[in-house]
Formats: sequence, C-alpha cells, structure tokens
Amino acid sequence: MTPITRAPSTATDDGRSTRWEDHREARRADLVRVARKVVHHGGPDVSMDDIAAAAGTSKSIVYRYFTDKDGLQLAVAAAVVADIRDALDVAAAGATGPRDALRGMVDTYLSMIESSPHVYAFVTRGGSVGHFLDSVTELVAAPFVRALEQGSGQGADAADAAWTRLWAAGAVGFVRGTGERWLAASGTPGGSGAPREDREDVATRVAAWLWAGPVGARTREQAGRTDPAPHADQQDESD
Repeated sequence: MTPITRAPSTATDDGRSTRWEDHREARRADLVRVARKVVHHGGPDVSMDDIAAAAGTSKSIVYRYFTDKDGLQLAVAAAVVADIRDALDVAAAGATGPRDALRGMVDTYLSMIESSPHVYAFVTRGGSVGHFLDSVTELVAAPFVRALEQGSGQGADAADAAWTRLWAAGAVGFVRGTGERWLAASGTPGGSGAPREDREDVATRVAAWLWAGPVGARTREQAGRTDPAPHADQQDESD
C-alpha cells in the first residue's frame, strides 16, 4: 500500500519565512546603527573590517547584507534621511507659518551636519550623495506641494509641483554649500581661531536669504503676486 504523503504546511512555512525576514531586517538595522556609530567616532574613511569588528561579526557577513561599502553607505544615508524627516516634522508642527517652517528646515539640516560631520561626509561621498540629496529635496518640497494642494482644493497643478521641486533642489544646494562652508570654519564658538558663527544665527540668516530670494519669490507666485522683489522688511533681515 502506497503511503500517503502530506503536503507541507503553507501556514507554517509562511510563519518561518516571516520570522526570518523580520530577523534579517532587524540584523540589517543593527548593522546600520553600528556602522553609523563607528563612522561618527572614527571618521568617514573607516573600513568594513572596522565596522564588522564593532558589530562582533565578520566582513563577509556584513557584505551578505549590503553587498559592498556603497550599499552600506546608501543604507546609512537612508537612516539619516529618516531622522531628518522626523526632525522636519517636529519643526513644521511647531512653526508659526511657512517662513518659520523654512527656518526650521535650514536649522534641521545644519544641526545634522554639526552633530555628526563624519556621518555627513560618509553619506555625501561617492555614489550615495545623489540619493541623499534627492531624498532631502523631496522632504523640503513636500510641505510646499501640500500647501498648493490645500490651496487649490483639488490637488497641486503638475506644473506648479514641478516648479516647487525645482526651487527645492536649488534651496537644498544653497543650504548644503553654505552649511559645508560654515562647518569648515577654522574655529568654533568659544574656541581658538576665527570663531564659527552660531548655528541658530546661521539658520536665521540663510532662511532670510532664501525667503527674500527663490523661496519667497515662489511663495509670492503661489499667492498670485507678480512682483518678485523682496519687501523692505525682508531686505532688512537679509542684510
């Protein structure tokens, strides 16, 4: 008599697969956390051996999760972007208006590069810089696109949304260039050498420049104004 064989339990297999995927994602997130900590303390040139040792594993295991160092850079960049997104949400929630929200965005970016310049250098080198800046640009553009949608009551016009993302890219590039120049200043507040400007003062000044220029012009366009020149109070604040 031929024995009856039972088909494997799909539910059991699915459960094991889910547990394995959960374990893999948790392990991957832990490796990203360790890599970020090692880079923060050791600099952007740390090796995969350094990261593996800090994680208590081998380099081959790290490669199993990220393929190569570029893959690890992208994963760390994604984690940094997630933190920026959370910080921007907090800044936007406490803002009194779009101008104040802009200042909060600038300060969030500057705070990130000031708190961990090594991690910032790590995620903005090589092939990962484009992904990082694209993600930040979308974060900056998102609240203004939402404002367009709420203003029209039926969603943002495709052309308006495209222009908004265009100036967001310009604003991010401007803030990045200003921030990196500020970060590279020889001294720090209270330290030796030429003192670096206070971060909050820099954020206020850069936000005023952006508001008087591309961001303010875009906001005035959305409000139906045609004169792109900054108002007197805007000019005073940018001096």
